[in-house]
Amino acid sequence: MDDKLTIFIAVTAAAVVTQMLILAVIAAVMWRMSTRMHALSETLETRALPVLQDAKKLTAEVQSFLESARPKIDALLDNASVISTTARNQTRRVDAAMTDFMERAHLQTIRVDEMLTHTLDRVETTKAKVENSVLTPLKHLNGVLQGIGVGIESLFQKSSQPKNGRHNDEMFI
Repeated sequence: MDDKLTIFIAVTAAAVVTQMLILAVIAAVMWRMSTRMHALSETLETRALPVLQDAKKLTAEVQSFLESARPKIDALLDNASVISTTARNQTRRVDAAMTDFMERAHLQTIRVDEMLTHTLDRVETTKAKVENSVLTPLKHLNGVLQGIGVGIESLFQKSSQPKNGRHNDEMFI
Protein backbone atom coordinates (compact mmCIF):
# COMPACT_ATOMS: atom_id res chain seq x y z
CA MET A 1 0.00 0.00 0.00
CA ASP A 2 2.91 2.18 0.42
CA ASP A 3 3.43 2.25 -3.27
CA LYS A 4 -0.11 3.24 -3.93
CA LEU A 5 0.11 6.00 -1.41
CA THR A 6 3.31 7.27 -2.92
CA ILE A 7 1.78 7.22 -6.39
CA PHE A 8 -1.32 8.98 -5.07
CA ILE A 9 0.84 11.66 -3.38
CA ALA A 10 2.94 12.06 -6.54
CA VAL A 11 -0.12 12.40 -8.72
CA THR A 12 -1.70 14.83 -6.27
CA ALA A 13 1.55 16.83 -6.12
CA ALA A 14 1.71 16.92 -9.91
CA ALA A 15 -1.93 18.06 -10.07
CA VAL A 16 -1.27 20.79 -7.49
CA VAL A 17 1.85 21.95 -9.38
CA THR A 18 -0.17 21.96 -12.63
CA GLN A 19 -2.94 23.96 -10.98
CA MET A 20 -0.33 26.37 -9.59
CA LEU A 21 1.18 26.86 -13.05
CA ILE A 22 -2.29 27.37 -14.56
CA LEU A 23 -3.15 29.89 -11.84
CA ALA A 24 0.20 31.65 -12.39
CA VAL A 25 -0.57 31.91 -16.13
CA ILE A 26 -4.09 33.18 -15.37
CA ALA A 27 -2.62 35.72 -12.91
CA ALA A 28 -0.11 36.91 -15.49
CA VAL A 29 -2.79 37.24 -18.14
CA MET A 30 -5.06 39.07 -15.71
CA TRP A 31 -2.22 41.40 -14.70
CA ARG A 32 -1.54 42.22 -18.39
CA MET A 33 -5.22 42.74 -19.06
CA SER A 34 -5.49 44.87 -15.95
CA THR A 35 -2.68 47.15 -17.11
CA ARG A 36 -4.17 47.33 -20.57
CA MET A 37 -7.62 48.07 -19.16
CA HIS A 38 -6.12 50.70 -16.86
CA ALA A 39 -4.37 52.34 -19.82
CA LEU A 40 -7.54 52.06 -21.89
CA SER A 41 -9.67 53.50 -19.11
CA GLU A 42 -7.26 56.44 -18.73
CA THR A 43 -7.43 57.04 -22.47
CA LEU A 44 -11.21 56.77 -22.39
CA GLU A 45 -11.39 59.01 -19.37
CA THR A 46 -9.23 61.71 -21.01
CA ARG A 47 -11.33 61.54 -24.16
CA ALA A 48 -14.77 61.04 -22.61
CA LEU A 49 -14.48 63.57 -19.79
CA PRO A 50 -14.60 66.65 -22.10
CA VAL A 51 -17.43 65.08 -24.08
CA LEU A 52 -19.38 64.37 -20.88
CA GLN A 53 -18.78 67.91 -19.62
CA ASP A 54 -19.96 69.32 -22.97
CA ALA A 55 -22.98 67.03 -22.82
CA LYS A 56 -23.77 68.27 -19.31
CA LYS A 57 -23.52 71.88 -20.50
CA LEU A 58 -25.69 71.10 -23.52
CA THR A 59 -28.24 69.32 -21.34
CA ALA A 60 -28.37 72.29 -19.00
CA GLU A 61 -28.83 74.71 -21.92
CA VAL A 62 -31.55 72.56 -23.49
CA GLN A 63 -33.29 72.26 -20.14
CA SER A 64 -33.19 76.02 -19.60
CA PHE A 65 -34.41 76.59 -23.15
CA LEU A 66 -37.29 74.16 -22.64
CA GLU A 67 -38.18 75.78 -19.34
CA SER A 68 -38.29 79.22 -20.97
CA ALA A 69 -40.07 77.96 -24.10
CA ARG A 70 -42.57 75.73 -22.27
CA PRO A 71 -45.25 78.44 -21.86
CA LYS A 72 -44.90 79.39 -25.52
CA ILE A 73 -45.12 75.77 -26.62
CA ASP A 74 -48.18 75.27 -24.40
CA ALA A 75 -49.77 78.39 -25.91
CA LEU A 76 -49.00 77.13 -29.43
CA LEU A 77 -50.53 73.75 -28.66
CA ASP A 78 -53.62 75.40 -27.17
CA ASN A 79 -53.94 77.66 -30.23
CA ALA A 80 -53.52 74.69 -32.55
CA SER A 81 -56.24 72.85 -30.67
CA VAL A 82 -58.60 75.83 -30.88
CA ILE A 83 -57.83 76.31 -34.59
CA SER A 84 -58.44 72.62 -35.24
CA THR A 85 -61.77 72.70 -33.41
CA THR A 86 -62.83 75.90 -35.17
CA ALA A 87 -61.82 74.54 -38.57
CA ARG A 88 -63.74 71.33 -37.91
CA ASN A 89 -66.87 73.27 -36.89
CA GLN A 90 -66.58 75.62 -39.87
CA THR A 91 -66.12 72.66 -42.20
CA ARG A 92 -69.29 71.09 -40.80
CA ARG A 93 -71.18 74.37 -41.29
CA VAL A 94 -69.91 74.78 -44.86
CA ASP A 95 -70.80 71.17 -45.60
CA ALA A 96 -74.31 71.66 -44.23
CA ALA A 97 -74.72 74.93 -46.16
CA MET A 98 -73.46 73.37 -49.40
CA THR A 99 -75.74 70.37 -48.96
CA ASP A 100 -78.72 72.66 -48.36
CA PHE A 101 -77.75 74.84 -51.32
CA MET A 102 -77.39 71.83 -53.61
CA GLU A 103 -80.78 70.47 -52.52
CA ARG A 104 -82.44 73.83 -53.11
CA ALA A 105 -80.70 74.28 -56.46
CA HIS A 106 -81.87 70.82 -57.48
CA LEU A 107 -85.45 71.59 -56.48
CA GLN A 108 -85.34 74.96 -58.27
CA THR A 109 -83.93 73.28 -61.37
CA ILE A 110 -86.81 70.82 -61.34
CA ARG A 111 -89.26 73.68 -60.82
CA VAL A 112 -87.77 75.75 -63.68
CA ASP A 113 -87.82 72.70 -65.94
CA GLU A 114 -91.50 72.11 -65.17
CA MET A 115 -92.29 75.79 -65.75
CA LEU A 116 -90.46 75.82 -69.10
CA THR A 117 -92.15 72.59 -70.17
CA HIS A 118 -95.57 74.00 -69.20
CA THR A 119 -94.83 77.31 -70.96
CA LEU A 120 -93.66 75.59 -74.14
CA ASP A 121 -96.76 73.40 -74.11
CA ARG A 122 -98.96 76.48 -73.77
CA VAL A 123 -97.05 78.24 -76.58
CA GLU A 124 -97.63 75.20 -78.81
CA THR A 125 -101.33 75.17 -77.88
CA THR A 126 -101.62 78.93 -78.47
CA LYS A 127 -99.87 78.60 -81.83
CA ALA A 128 -102.28 75.90 -82.89
CA LYS A 129 -105.28 77.97 -81.76
CA VAL A 130 -103.95 81.07 -83.57
CA GLU A 131 -103.49 79.06 -86.72
CA ASN A 132 -106.96 77.61 -86.46
CA SER A 133 -108.80 80.74 -85.35
CA VAL A 134 -106.92 83.49 -87.20
CA LEU A 135 -104.88 82.10 -90.06
CA THR A 136 -107.52 79.70 -91.42
CA PRO A 137 -110.19 82.46 -91.78
CA LEU A 138 -107.52 84.74 -93.27
CA LYS A 139 -106.64 82.04 -95.81
CA HIS A 140 -110.32 81.69 -96.67
CA LEU A 141 -110.69 85.46 -96.92
CA ASN A 142 -107.56 85.61 -99.06
CA GLY A 143 -109.00 82.90 -101.34
CA VAL A 144 -112.29 84.78 -101.59
CA LEU A 145 -110.49 88.04 -102.37
CA GLN A 146 -108.35 86.34 -105.00
CA GLY A 147 -111.49 84.85 -106.50
CA ILE A 148 -113.15 88.29 -106.58
CA GLY A 149 -109.97 89.75 -108.08
CA VAL A 150 -109.87 87.08 -110.78
CA GLY A 151 -113.58 87.58 -111.44
CA ILE A 152 -113.16 91.35 -111.77
CA GLU A 153 -110.12 90.87 -113.94
CA SER A 154 -111.90 88.44 -116.19
CA LEU A 155 -114.83 90.87 -116.44
CA PHE A 156 -112.59 93.65 -117.59
CA GLN A 157 -110.62 91.41 -119.90
CA LYS A 158 -113.71 90.12 -121.71
CA SER A 159 -114.54 93.55 -122.91
CA SER A 160 -111.04 94.13 -124.27
CA GLN A 161 -110.65 90.67 -125.92
CA PRO A 162 -111.48 90.06 -129.56
CA LYS A 163 -114.87 88.53 -130.27
CA ASN A 164 -113.61 85.41 -131.99
CA GLY A 165 -112.34 83.95 -128.65
CA ARG A 166 -109.13 82.69 -130.07
CA HIS A 167 -106.89 84.49 -127.70
CA ASN A 168 -108.20 82.66 -124.54
CA ASP A 169 -108.32 79.30 -126.32
CA GLU A 170 -104.62 79.47 -127.04
CA MET A 171 -103.89 80.01 -123.39
CA PHE A 172 -105.57 76.82 -122.21
CA ILE A 173 -103.75 73.61 -122.69
